Amino acid sequence: MTGIEDLTAVGLRDALARREVSAVEAAEHFLARVREDDGALGAFVHVAADAALDRARALDALPAGAPRGALHGLPLAVKDLHDVAGMPTTHGSAALTGPDGGAPVAAEDDDLVRVLRGSGAVLLGKTQVPEFGLNCYSENLVAPPARNPWDLSTGAGGSSGGQAAAVAAGMLPVAPGSDGGGSIRIPAAACGLVGLKPNRGRVPTADAQSDAAQLVVNGPIARTAEDAALLLDVLCAPVPGPAHGNRVRRAVAAAPESSFLAAVRRTRRGDPPWGTRPLRIGVSTASPFDAVDEITVAPEARAALAAGIARLRAAGHEVEEAELAYDPGYGAAFFDVWTTAMGTAPLDEEAAGRLTGLAAAFRERALGRSAVALARAVAVLRRIEQEVVQAYGAWDMVLTPALALTPRPLGWYWEGHDLADPSGADQDYRRQCRYTPWTSLINVVGLPAVTVPTLWTPAPGTGAVVPMGVQLVGRPSAEADLLGVAAQLEDLGPVPGAPAAGPPRRRAPAS
Repeated sequence: MTGIEDLTAVGLRDALARREVSAVEAAEHFLARVREDDGALGAFVHVAADAALDRARALDALPAGAPRGALHGLPLAVKDLHDVAGMPTTHGSAALTGPDGGAPVAAEDDDLVRVLRGSGAVLLGKTQVPEFGLNCYSENLVAPPARNPWDLSTGAGGSSGGQAAAVAAGMLPVAPGSDGGGSIRIPAAACGLVGLKPNRGRVPTADAQSDAAQLVVNGPIARTAEDAALLLDVLCAPVPGPAHGNRVRRAVAAAPESSFLAAVRRTRRGDPPWGTRPLRIGVSTASPFDAVDEITVAPEARAALAAGIARLRAAGHEVEEAELAYDPGYGAAFFDVWTTAMGTAPLDEEAAGRLTGLAAAFRERALGRSAVALARAVAVLRRIEQEVVQAYGAWDMVLTPALALTPRPLGWYWEGHDLADPSGADQDYRRQCRYTPWTSLINVVGLPAVTVPTLWTPAPGTGAVVPMGVQLVGRPSAEADLLGVAAQLEDLGPVPGAPAAGPPRRRAPAS
């Protein structure tokens, strides 16, 4: 049989269902990868090996014919923004770990974890995030940064950086992320993966962040479109509660023809959700931040966009220039809404003194902002939502670069400052917007979007070969279309310049 390391998440799910692989064997394989490789990558902040193996043994002990979840025995992890009973939750913040470095241990699972457990998943632990999930990089004052497996001098992106690094490095088969401004798509693009942000309201979501503008949604980070579809089917399940957990487990164990995985497979058989006609795809590099900053699209990003256009046309779609422009009020309104989360964090003065500089600056500004000012900012974003959804409606999909630059060096955002120094906050935020000028808008307007790799290129300065990609934005509730197109692009063959194998094994230096 093919080794576990060679299986997709769907392939491993199927092998577990056929009992060709036991849940214990799968857990032991991925835990071994974490032990061997994570010391150099920093993807995990907490590994619960004993609990994972106990869970795997219990799943293996289920009698024949017992209900099995859709992810029965599949090893997963969650971001350190989610509560897992018996595991510490730091939210990536020294403000919560306390002066002694100890983190509070969760008494119960949050909604996402209940859904994953109800599906039969085995949780290996928790992965690295930026402080309170605020940033597009996963570096904080709590644990080592999440590094990009393809170039250890750069970051894995954020806020789902640890999840993406783990999937790209083979430490997880697939991973759930959360996306409030690009937090799935950014690390997926930086690490050469498929990252899907679902439509607003598609996935029951209770995220760790305060979410005044309904920006955050959970979604999959995966190596293939089918793997992403498999996890999305599970994430869309109702949140199980104490009284109806078994009912929900039975519901998500089914694989109805209306599932996203079934839709991807129909696409591969020549029956895509959109029918037989080619899709009309409008391409643009215009950004809503153009009015407030100089957004430079690096040559590598333009090359990835050109490669994406070529592959979409090879798949039979029509790709044309889209003349798009955005309300100049976007930048200020988004900043006011995005920074509000820090104002709601329940921190006393002593704890707030342990925040990173960016979070401390965001908190100060949020606490000084009136409810009326926040309401006005939300109103601006809602108006922009109407305008953008109408403009994008002229196309079946809109295509942009995924990122404006190659993966960023560790520490690049606050370069010249200390991570704990609030004086570097404005530079930090501007650089985040310059790196990711197309992602946050899609959270504001609520549309679904997917990032896919389209090119591998030498990184300036290091020469490491890194992935670059594109973002496809769909019409409302068109996740099946997006995953279908991602599958079509995969079927065209390897992405230009892609390494023949995955990233080199990353071993921690000897102590």
